[in-house]
Amino acid sequence: MSAIHYEPNAYYIFDRAYDSFKELYRIHLTGSFFVVRAKSNLKFKFCKWKRRLPKNILSDAEVKLSGYTSEKKYPESFRIIRFYDEEDDREFTFLTNAKHISALDVANLYKKRWLVELFFKWLKQHLKIKRFWGTTENAVRIQISVAIITYCLVAIIQHDLHLSRSTYEVLQILSISLTDKTPLQELFNKTNFNDVKEQLNPLFPGLFD
Repeated sequence: MSAIHYEPNAYYIFDRAYDSFKELYRIHLTGSFFVVRAKSNLKFKFCKWKRRLPKNILSDAEVKLSGYTSEKKYPESFRIIRFYDEEDDREFTFLTNAKHISALDVANLYKKRWLVELFFKWLKQHLKIKRFWGTTENAVRIQISVAIITYCLVAIIQHDLHLSRSTYEVLQILSISLTDKTPLQELFNKTNFNDVKEQLNPLFPGLFD
């Protein structure tokens, strides 16, 4: 959090692991806004709360931190919102300094962050991106673009050749057949996936980890 250059009027959405009140207060002083999930052991005192609440908003209150150390790090008041998610049958508690938007807007902002999490999960599962080889924006864009192009080409092969194999199997077979001139249909017909797994496994477990 300390490495981020915060911009005025921007929104920053964090999971509950990012509960540094020193950094959250820096966001507040920058003139930007944060939404972060609260931890269960948070100590605070109520200043005021709203009585008329929209559907699925369990509470919406203005609070101040009561812990000695945390109060020094964030001396001003902020909002605490409890939200019930019907889809997952779960309750979420959010902290935010955005007092000008509705409680439902706060919950929706956090949902947008979760969509980003799901996107990264999809990247790891389907595009096989375990880590980024470069740290610049251009390097990340190139790596993701190449991975997406590869994924689309494999999907086209699956569709055109009417393959019953999974995308994972197709990728593994292609990865060990890059210099093979065998036509694709014949290649997939003659290749046993168990043979592929044996070729991909090292002779000694952990040798190349």
